[in-house]
Amino acid sequence: MRRALMLGALLLWTTGCGEEAPGAPAEPPRAGGATTIDDRTSLAFAQPAPNLTAEDAERHRVGDAAFEAVFVPGPAVINPGLGPVYNNTSCNGCHLRNGRGMPVMGTGPQRTQLLVRVSLPDGTPDHPNGSVPVPGFGFQVQDQANYGVQPEASVALEWVETQGRYADGMAYSLRSPKVSITPKSGATLPERMLMSLRLPPPVFGLGLLEAVDVSTLQALADPDDRNGDGVSGRLNEVWDVAAQALAPGRFGWKANSPHLRQQSAEAYFNDMGISNPLFPEQDGTHEITRDTLEAAVFYAQSLGVPARTALSDLEVVRGEKLFKSLGCEQCHRETLETGTHTVAELVHQRIHPYTDLLLHDMGPELADGRPDGAATGAEWRTPALWGLGLTQTVLPYAAFLHDGRARTLEEAILWHGGESAAAREGFRGLSASDRAALVEFLHSL
Repeated sequence: MRRALMLGALLLWTTGCGEEAPGAPAEPPRAGGATTIDDRTSLAFAQPAPNLTAEDAERHRVGDAAFEAVFVPGPAVINPGLGPVYNNTSCNGCHLRNGRGMPVMGTGPQRTQLLVRVSLPDGTPDHPNGSVPVPGFGFQVQDQANYGVQPEASVALEWVETQGRYADGMAYSLRSPKVSITPKSGATLPERMLMSLRLPPPVFGLGLLEAVDVSTLQALADPDDRNGDGVSGRLNEVWDVAAQALAPGRFGWKANSPHLRQQSAEAYFNDMGISNPLFPEQDGTHEITRDTLEAAVFYAQSLGVPARTALSDLEVVRGEKLFKSLGCEQCHRETLETGTHTVAELVHQRIHPYTDLLLHDMGPELADGRPDGAATGAEWRTPALWGLGLTQTVLPYAAFLHDGRARTLEEAILWHGGESAAAREGFRGLSASDRAALVEFLHSL
């Protein structure tokens, strides 16, 4: 029976494919195009793209070592430069097995902490559309420090539960974070300080998203909602440190980084206290070489994307129809095409990430009140959904949304507001079996 269903689903993919002979089987959609891997294990996010050349496969291995490198305070022979204040000691420390983090504070085995971004709402930014740093913190609170050095602050996290009900009367509970920051210096926090919790996002597939032409994203944008559908996505505009100019943002929870090189350099500098070619010391020197930075960037660019599963499952098929009928695909765009890129294996791929990489107003419930580039305090970039069903396979107890408040996919949907409020209310109004089918579809990604 299972085999018959799989064959039927395979034949269905020929529908509407004018290039295929009638009845000829077509390949089901491959999430990452030629970079797709058939792996649904706990290591699914840590595999190289299968289409890498031998030379690039070796570059990927070098990048893997850079990504896993654990830094220590200097002077040291290997990986010196940690701190003196920091949040974690390696890239892998925040992105364990390249997946999402857990909503906890502090470091330790299997603990990938939340980061606390801060800024001030007034003052003169160092560059156009920049943020204003907080005295004593800068743009991120570092709650760890080298031996003999005082961390910037201690951070405590509590969860506040609220209750709700679906239209059919079934109860649910949602939680929101409450954060307390206590400066170690004894200073008082600025009254107008803006704060935002950030959960480490998954790392795989980023090279493909970088390879999508800006013109493609501009075509998807509708900042003035001219079509009247209530969805008005737009590109962020952020500062490109290397180019010393404004550029479209596409990486990070608020699309606050223009490309992977800058995002990686910011992580080295802010999360580990490691100076680098984009963010050097005051005298121009840096603690990691350009080669090390580029190796870590290439690693993220060249990871494989896990293939979807259960394409023939009737519940998954039904759930996908519900996903589209509720309007979820207005932001979570299933299909994009990549353009040119410096990594040849990423060029001209038809991919299925379920994102438009645009900013959307998600309503007051999810708003952090902290602008980032041109993004307002209520706007968030649409996260890609590929690999979503493997999130807790890769890291049990990993969470969802920008601050990890959602323990389940149902909770993540129920937090949607603003431009996605109609889709959320549509989900709340579904029967229990339909809700389960939609979630089953998300687990198939």
